Amino acid sequence: MSTSIRIAIDVMGGDRGPRCIIPAALRSLSLYPSLHITLVGAADVVEPLLADADFDRLSFRPAREQILADDPPASVLRGKRDASMRIALELVRDGQVDGCLSAGNTGALMVLARAVLGTLEGIRRPAIMAALPVSGRLCHVLDLGANVDCPADQLVEFAIMGAAAAAELSGGSAPRVGLLNIGSETHKGNRQVREAAALLQACPALNYVGPIEGDGLFRGEADVVVCDGFVGNVLLKASEGVAGYLQAELRSAVAGSWLLRWLAPLVLHATRRTRERHDPARYNGASLLGLRGVVMKSHGAADEGAILAAIGHTVRACEARLPERIAGRIRECRSTL
Repeated sequence: MSTSIRIAIDVMGGDRGPRCIIPAALRSLSLYPSLHITLVGAADVVEPLLADADFDRLSFRPAREQILADDPPASVLRGKRDASMRIALELVRDGQVDGCLSAGNTGALMVLARAVLGTLEGIRRPAIMAALPVSGRLCHVLDLGANVDCPADQLVEFAIMGAAAAAELSGGSAPRVGLLNIGSETHKGNRQVREAAALLQACPALNYVGPIEGDGLFRGEADVVVCDGFVGNVLLKASEGVAGYLQAELRSAVAGSWLLRWLAPLVLHATRRTRERHDPARYNGASLLGLRGVVMKSHGAADEGAILAAIGHTVRACEARLPERIAGRIRECRSTL
């Protein structure tokens, strides 16, 4: 990296907490020589884990409170003013860091991020975007659960943000944008989807390739796929469930056959690259797009390797100055609609 990147990490979130997140943060400092990290969490828990740490590019910000997984998102706005998640976001707002990462309560993070940072001009609500490995490439999908019911113009906002993010994070100058639908015909889909399709078709600043069905997403027919948060979350969880089911079935088949057990080392060696490419830990980290700052959400069940990947995604989003790029793309697209 050519310039210093500063990120804040909420170490109190997630299923594994500081004992997983702090080692990942320390490892990331050796991978990214210009990275500076501010850890935010409870002093009595965090400080013992930093006894042997090098504080040259590491700092600690104590927080007296923690947002729990079952805290209602609306309640965190009124209470827990000294929670680690809120402090990490305030560090972004105040310009002390370039972005933040949390594995905590998704709803609370979205509500707090919107309240603390605010949204970009022209964006009604932020969206959650993650990259899925499909057909040898990445497909960026949004929204994945932040906005359950979306009108057509909001789906267009998602397309603009997703295209800008994909261009910066994946290096493509004109990412293909598709609208998730139940068919490729123009008359199919609900009213919002049909209206969004017409608006996207009329926006020359976007490389809109038309409606995408669920199987087309996994065939790599688009680089960005847009849907409302209800559909997106169902898609994500169903994909994770199918992947887990197939892995369990394969393990069961191998355990029940002496021939497959004998061949297993050869199969594992031959499929190593494929398994690494589809390892969910590599893609841990979902961007909260549309905010006036970089905010990354890690999976709550992430292990150390997955947290390390999420830190890397946060660094790249900060390097790309993603909010500024999205704001520029919004202005460009608005002028053509």
